Amino acid sequence: MTEQLVRTSYEDDIYTVTLARPAKRNAISDRLLAAIDEAFATVPDDARVIVLAGDGEHFCAGLDLTEHQHREPFGVMKHSQGWHRVFSRIQNGGIPVVAALHGAVIGGGLELAAATHVRVAEPNTIYQLPEGRHGIFVGGGASVRVARILGAGRMGEMMLTGRILDADEGQRLGLSHYLVGPGEALAKAQQLARRIAENAPMANWAMVTSIARIENMAADDGFFVESLTAAVTQTGPEVAERIGQFLQRKGQGAQR
Repeated sequence: MTEQLVRTSYEDDIYTVTLARPAKRNAISDRLLAAIDEAFATVPDDARVIVLAGDGEHFCAGLDLTEHQHREPFGVMKHSQGWHRVFSRIQNGGIPVVAALHGAVIGGGLELAAATHVRVAEPNTIYQLPEGRHGIFVGGGASVRVARILGAGRMGEMMLTGRILDADEGQRLGLSHYLVGPGEALAKAQQLARRIAENAPMANWAMVTSIARIENMAADDGFFVESLTAAVTQTGPEVAERIGQFLQRKGQGAQR
């Protein structure tokens, strides 16, 4: 019987992807990476938000070192690019992804989390980039995504020293956006997903596909693309109705 490495479910426009390798702390093997890719390649057409979670006591402990194999340099490069392709599908797929973090968020697990758009952490969450201790280098996008969150200097220090950040430090530095109580990350992620799902799909698409790309651009190019994106979203079919509803509610107190 084939082991199910990822579970998916779909309810009320929310698509949930759960890493299901708890005995291995959800460490990413080639098969698990392929299963993650398949889960994100087959998102229901009408899904508005994705929730990403991990079974067991840990979100994801990174690369499965028990499957580490010797590769020639070109093979290592292609393997790394495979991770980049999967995680870019998560980040740039056009649907907001909310991650529920707990336990180990280490190495490739941190790279996976950094590809999501909203991150909720529990008090036992720890973050680490231990590649330097293993004599290797990051290969799943950390030098771009994690460095962008932490700053290149702090990321380099984490790799050099193997420092572990706790949940409070992680939130202060931007690795999580919300810090909740024990066992509450998934429920909070689902709550946030429902709120995000209320947004216009075109606006959500613009936010999760444009902002990271604009950050890569020169300022003048970024301003131009921002204007183009605004032109696309603000002329969408839902905009007039939503603004009209807002103006009707104006004066009735803050809307939450």
